[in-house]
Order: sequence, then structure tokens, then C-alpha cells
Amino acid sequence: MTETVETESRILRARVGLVSDIERCSAVLSSRVVEAFLNVPRHPFVPVFHSSDRTGRLTSADGEVWLREVYANRVLVTEVDDVGGTATSSSTLPSLMADMLDALDIRLGDRVLEIGTGTGYNAALLCHLAGAENVTTLDCAAPLVTAARDRLREVGFEPDVLAADGAAGHPGGAPYDRIIATCSVRRIPQAWLDQCAPGGTIVAPIGGALDGGAVACLTKLPDGRAVGRFLAAPAAFMPLRSGAATTPAVPGSVEGQQRTTAVGARVLDDYGFSFWASLHLPPNVVRQAGTLHDPVDGSAAQVQDHPDGPATVTTAGPQDLWQIVEVAHTAWQRHHRPRREWLTIEVTADGQRIGHSAPNATSASWAR
Repeated sequence: MTETVETESRILRARVGLVSDIERCSAVLSSRVVEAFLNVPRHPFVPVFHSSDRTGRLTSADGEVWLREVYANRVLVTEVDDVGGTATSSSTLPSLMADMLDALDIRLGDRVLEIGTGTGYNAALLCHLAGAENVTTLDCAAPLVTAARDRLREVGFEPDVLAADGAAGHPGGAPYDRIIATCSVRRIPQAWLDQCAPGGTIVAPIGGALDGGAVACLTKLPDGRAVGRFLAAPAAFMPLRSGAATTPAVPGSVEGQQRTTAVGARVLDDYGFSFWASLHLPPNVVRQAGTLHDPVDGSAAQVQDHPDGPATVTTAGPQDLWQIVEVAHTAWQRHHRPRREWLTIEVTADGQRIGHSAPNATSASWAR
């Protein structure tokens, strides 16, 4: 009995410590979101996860080390691809989860749809905020769904947990007052827009060619459009898995014209710039290290930084992809390095546009 009490006390202290870390990393959160993190445990949802370098795994048998990592404010990778070692499922950074839940502004009784069940931890937080009977969560991976359903039941929540294609949402439970995605999309699917009630909120990560995407927070209008802005924090979520879609391969080397450039490859790793740059690049561009590739027309650019001189870039195909990055970088600096939260987003049945209005009254928008 004493050992059980001590264990529960350690877990409670760990949850309090996590909430303190979240509040240090986030903007001012609502008391209801803070309360959710204090009351919903994380450890039942991540009994096993990979170490930071993915060379090993931590389990509950690792005791204090495992518990300390569980309640750290970091991403926990719970599943990796057997071939390439790429993460395929994870428990999101808690401070980012908190920001997204705060933006979702859930009230008790709201009907909520979650796209991307994953471990089930975020679904548990949704249940605490809205009431489990009002939450539907779905994932395309049946094993994840089964495990999450069991873990949710273990902590006292029984929402609808479904194996389904997230891009299609769940029309059987629509309309929803709140829709949240824990995976990134390049464009908000029409199904989500259709299934969101007028006045409802959609919170979803928007990804692109580069890392450091952005989380959109949109309000559904009576005319069927959804409009909003982005949260401040960068958000590198795994993409929505739908159907048989695959990521095109990036060429290992690019043969073509070579020139020098004042914009080195490291700008692609600057999360302050990367989302802005992705808006300028063609929508299908993929990146690997210093190489960009457009599988639609075969264009490619490969940048190499040199410690003793300017960077060089080799380009091939009909588009100079790196020139697009250079122009975007110049514009980003000229407009005082626009932040994600300065940008707007509008989603209609005809498409999705992201816009920016500069202090000098000039504006720009990109179809995405």
C-alpha cells in the first residue's frame, strides 16, 4: 500500500511539473486546458516509446527514467517505419498540444472530431474538456485505434474510436462544433469543412515542402467558408496518411547549371523562414537536406554551403527552385520577417488561400 501511494505521489508530482513546463513554453492558457493536463495522465498512453536518438526503447520497466521522459515536455516517438526508421506515430509535444487545445476553445458539450488518434492522449484531453460522449476520434491505423481505445477505457473515457480515412472525416457524426487534426495536411480537406458546424472551429497543422509548418485556427462562416490565422509556434507534424499516397523520392545528386548564391542551405532549417518559403514554392515540392525537387515537372535544386566562400547551387529542369527561395528570403527580410501569426488563411469549396498584409498596405496571397 505504501509503495502504491508513493508511486501515485511521484506521478502526480510529474504531472504538476509537466504543466509548469507547458505554461513556461506557451502563451497564457485557459484554466480549463491547464486543468485537463493536471487531471489526465500521459503515462498510460505511452507505455513504450523510442529514445531521443531512436537507438533503443524505454518502457514502464525502466521506472524513474521512463516516468521522467513521459512527463517531459517533448515529443515521444511511439512507432517507426521498419525500413527507413521514420517516425509513423508519436505523442505530440505537450506545450504544442496545449496551444492547439486552447485555440480550439472547447466547451463542455461541444461535439468534437479528432483526426489522428495516435496514442489516444490528446483524445483523453478532449474527453475531459467536452465530455467523452461528445468526442469522436479516428485513425487510419487499426492497431493504433485498438490500443488507444483500450487505454482510454483504462483511464475512464469511452469516446467513439474509429479506424477510418481521416481525409474523409466522419460524416455520420456531423456536424461538429470543433474539429482538430494531429497530423499535417497541405490543404484543409473539403470533408472537414462540410462537417464543421457554422460558427465552429477547425484547428489543423498546415504542412508544405519544408519543416516547421504552421497550425491554422479557422472559424466556419455561415456562407460555408472558413477563415482564420495561424498559431505562433512552428509545427512539424507527420502528414495525414490517406489512401496509397507516397512521398516522391528526392534525387541524390543534381546535374545541371551551377552558380553561387548568397542564400545558403541553412535557411531551410530556420523555422522562422521555412513556412514563408514553402508558400512561394510549387505545392508539390519535396525536400531532403539541401535538395529540393518538384516531381511534377522534374525541377531540382541542390545547395552546398562552403566554409571558405559563398554557397553554390546546382539547378535542373524548367524551374530554378532555388531562385524562388532567394526571392522569398528577400521579401521575408523586406517585410520584417513576417511571423506565422501575421498570416491569414481562407478555405472555400474552390480552394485555400494564405495571405499576408504588410504595414505599407501591400499584400500578397498564395493558393494552396
